[in-house]
Amino acid sequence: MQLPIVGPAPIVTAHAKIFRDLFENRCQFHHFQNSLTGLIVLDNKSLANITRCVLESADKTNLSRFFSEAPWFQERVNDRRLTYLLQQTQAVRGPKADAVLILDDTLCEHVGSLFDYVDRHYNHGDDTYPLAHNPVTSHYVSGPVRFPVDLRLYRRYEECTQWETFVQKHFPDRPIPRTKKERARFHKDVDPILLEDPNFQKLHQQFRTKIDLGIALLEAAMQHKVPFRVLLFDSWYLAEELVSMARYRKKDWISLLKKNRNLETNSFVLKDAAGAPIRLEGPHIAVEDLVPRIPPTAYRPVTVRDKTYWTFTLAVRLPGLGKVRLVVSFKNNGPAKS
Repeated sequence: MQLPIVGPAPIVTAHAKIFRDLFENRCQFHHFQNSLTGLIVLDNKSLANITRCVLESADKTNLSRFFSEAPWFQERVNDRRLTYLLQQTQAVRGPKADAVLILDDTLCEHVGSLFDYVDRHYNHGDDTYPLAHNPVTSHYVSGPVRFPVDLRLYRRYEECTQWETFVQKHFPDRPIPRTKKERARFHKDVDPILLEDPNFQKLHQQFRTKIDLGIALLEAAMQHKVPFRVLLFDSWYLAEELVSMARYRKKDWISLLKKNRNLETNSFVLKDAAGAPIRLEGPHIAVEDLVPRIPPTAYRPVTVRDKTYWTFTLAVRLPGLGKVRLVVSFKNNGPAKS
């Protein structure tokens, strides 16, 4: 059931006043409050639906113009929001040593293609390519306190550089492949020529990978003095550049490791159940090949809240990342019964 928005929600009214000086006039500030109210109370949080539900607005384009044309700056609003949240939660946050900053990305799917930078992005969950925006986000967690910190919009290389347009300009007689592998080979053939075009090169230099955006979010959190000690991210972000920046900023980090990642065999000694070293062939071994060699007796139970995990830890070296602590974890009663 849709609810009409007859005024700002009480929680918005209670906290919005700290943002008042960031808006030029009363109307801008009112649109700001109405949009926040719509995000809180409506199930359908699209701009079109929020506009429909604001009863007092005679002109339904007001809210749209507020976001697209009004002279206010979202960066300043976010800066003020973070300062305010850190002040308000100071008494209930946990110790800085236990606080974490989480990096991840998500898909905000759309049904239309008129949005700026909308594109088809890969969904790992169901192996599809929905029309969406793909923001990379940072999220803060400290005890009972948790809130979003910042975001950066990821744009696919081909969308960011208008790649297909330039291919058609420089290679009008060559069809663009549609399959992933053929398209990758096609990139290798045509991209060196495209980069000789100053206009394409300018767009090429604007492209940022998700790793680049993750580093930017880490730097932004540091600039805002967000108090945390640990950086969390999944295997997609486990790259040398991000890990190096975390170490430079003196932050611990935790990530997932893909099972095909290689470990340097000369960096550790694995022992069997009798305590004898297990011989490993070659300079590297994949994680998926190492795990079956770990004796069941090497695992130890670790209880987290009401769940028990059987874990084994080992200090190893990962090519490109250096020395890390690897944690192999199974649910229930260990690897044999997981």
